[in-house]
Amino acid sequence: MNLKLTRPLVFFDLETTGLNIASDRIVELSYYKVFPNGSSEGKTLRLKPTYMMLGQEVQMHISPEASAVHGIYDEDLVNCPTFQDIASDLAAVLEDADLAGYNSNHFDLPLLAEEFMRVGVHVDLKAKRMIDVFTIFQRQEPRTLVAAYKFYCGKDLTNAHAADADTMATYEVLMAQLQRYDLPGNVDELADFTAGSTRFADFAGRIAYDAEGVEIFNFGKYKGQRVTDVFRRDSGYYGWIQQGDFPQYTKGVFARIYMSLRR
Repeated sequence: MNLKLTRPLVFFDLETTGLNIASDRIVELSYYKVFPNGSSEGKTLRLKPTYMMLGQEVQMHISPEASAVHGIYDEDLVNCPTFQDIASDLAAVLEDADLAGYNSNHFDLPLLAEEFMRVGVHVDLKAKRMIDVFTIFQRQEPRTLVAAYKFYCGKDLTNAHAADADTMATYEVLMAQLQRYDLPGNVDELADFTAGSTRFADFAGRIAYDAEGVEIFNFGKYKGQRVTDVFRRDSGYYGWIQQGDFPQYTKGVFARIYMSLRR
């Protein structure tokens, strides 16, 4: 079965300074955009990760653990553009497209949302359909991307954890999965398949929806309870969240819910 596209689909992969969605930054971004007419385009960008300290933009250090995985070090990025430099162009690439990645629903997508919010560039990622190739693989053949590439494509992924290699491997794996399994052939149904039964109001999975489509906590002492009910009886919990180490997107969703109670 081939993938039926009604709009472009962007395969993407990120390499980062670490694994904290709220505070880490992108150091390499690769995308491969496939159009409904069969044409495609792609690009790989190295980015200097920065943060503000005392009013000055400072380069963020890449954790040794992260560098050991993707092979990118601080000195490699000194003369590279920042995410802010490329944010508007990247937003234009994503504007008309749906997204696909490997374990992207749980890491790449929420971290990308944080980067866009940090530089003030609006991209409505929640409005896009998102295919997570890892979810398909995990359900059908639970293994790593290297194993997935070998299993589905019969090839060795010799440059694993380089964003461009991982992005292209993700694309090839999905094409092979569509041929092997009885999967939906359109982006809407495939995105629903990879999303699973639980729906979330944020990218980090801290706010889920209950059976009636109302936001509930998916963590902490109030897990499973409706956010509105908790905020009505414990408004201090909202303040704790806003001061805590939560992604900005998650804080924004909580703020919207909290403000709706104040009207």
